[in-house]
Amino acid sequence: MTDYKNIITIEPGKRGGKPCIRGMRITVGDVLGWLASGMSEEEIIADFPEVTHIDILACLAYAAEKEQNVRVML
Repeated sequence: MTDYKNIITIEPGKRGGKPCIRGMRITVGDVLGWLASGMSEEEIIADFPEVTHIDILACLAYAAEKEQNVRVML
């Protein structure tokens, strides 16, 4: 799994404190949303050339780790 800790940043004043890629204004949620809507990695990078393959993997790793730590209250 990609180590996202040096790629995904959280700054209270940027994008409402959401996790972003390398201090940019592109959030993990943005990337996940684009992937979920059917965009390919190549399309994302073409539209946002500042985003790299490693950035996309970091977003997926971040989301996977967060999902593993979710506790469902029934």
